[in-house]
Amino acid sequence: MAILTNGGIASSLLSCILRLWPACAALLPGQPDEDTITINLVALLSNDAVVRRICYFVIYQHEPFGIHPGGAKFSKGKIDFAVVLDQERERYVAYECKRLNVTHGGARSSLATRYVKDGMMRFLTEQYAEGLPVGCMLAYVMDGDLPFSLTQVMAAINAHKTALALINGATQGQAIAGIERFSTLHKRANQTIIELRHVLLPFSIALAQASISGQVRTRHAT
Repeated sequence: MAILTNGGIASSLLSCILRLWPACAALLPGQPDEDTITINLVALLSNDAVVRRICYFVIYQHEPFGIHPGGAKFSKGKIDFAVVLDQERERYVAYECKRLNVTHGGARSSLATRYVKDGMMRFLTEQYAEGLPVGCMLAYVMDGDLPFSLTQVMAAINAHKTALALINGATQGQAIAGIERFSTLHKRANQTIIELRHVLLPFSIALAQASISGQVRTRHAT
């Protein structure tokens, strides 16, 4: 297995997620809930030969352990899924997953505020994130409208920038056709810095397939 940093693992896993994303979307018609999507994505990642070469395991609802002064273990909180780097279960890259652009009765809800308050904030408040240099946010854009979801998420981040202890603004990641990606920097209460890497994925199977085709064309062009 290659020895990579947390950031290197996150970059390598993104390529695997993009490759497997159409297969995941094809399994789940309609508007499945967040947990159902995440379970199926994790199952695909766990069985993928490339993923197995770059990390030890991918775990759904991973619970890292803390240790009380007397030696007893306790849960430091549940992570939507984690990429465990080796047999030491406390070395991992954490992923928080959220749906965006969900339609109910013909009306669309962006859910961008929930993305910030119930997703990003966990990297600042939960014990499992205290020492992490990098964390990942994965957004399932249910209607495939990436420009709208990106605009709404950026507005929600700006509206909560104080609570998020945001350092400067968002930084766009390297362009990949068919998805949106950016990163944000945050200062935790213990004064350490964490980088959050955000990826917005279209859930529609047709858009997911187009995303991967565009990614391949972009790579060939470069």
